[in-house]
Amino acid sequence: MTDGPGGQRLSVERLTVLYDARCSLCLHLRQWLMKQRQLVPLDLVPAASEEARRRFPGLDHAGTLDEITVIGDRGQIYRGTSAWIVCLWALAEHRPRAHWLTTPAGRPFARATVLAAAKYRSLTAPPCGEGGGDGACTVPGSEG
Repeated sequence: MTDGPGGQRLSVERLTVLYDARCSLCLHLRQWLMKQRQLVPLDLVPAASEEARRRFPGLDHAGTLDEITVIGDRGQIYRGTSAWIVCLWALAEHRPRAHWLTTPAGRPFARATVLAAAKYRSLTAPPCGEGGGDGACTVPGSEG
């Protein structure tokens, strides 16, 4: 459940995870998420792909390549640490951990994990703009 406009509670029935299809860590985590028992179904879509652009035309798609983004079926947007936590929250065996990661004790651990993953990704994923000359990322399934 998340807060919607005016503080009303919105239930989350489906989440879309936008992942960087050029990143080996992201691809590994995508496979891992797909193997988990999901309490909330996860759609895994390459960030900045044609599919992502079709589903979410108003989203900053370049930004989704810089930071994990998860979108709820009612328009909720989670980025960075919150996105990782909501992914865990969607999984049967990891929901209790997700709740703990939102506490004052758990939040620093979640943040450190996201920062470590970002550092690894920065060292292993190909940088945007290589080869194309226009600074754009080449994303599988994207027409630019």
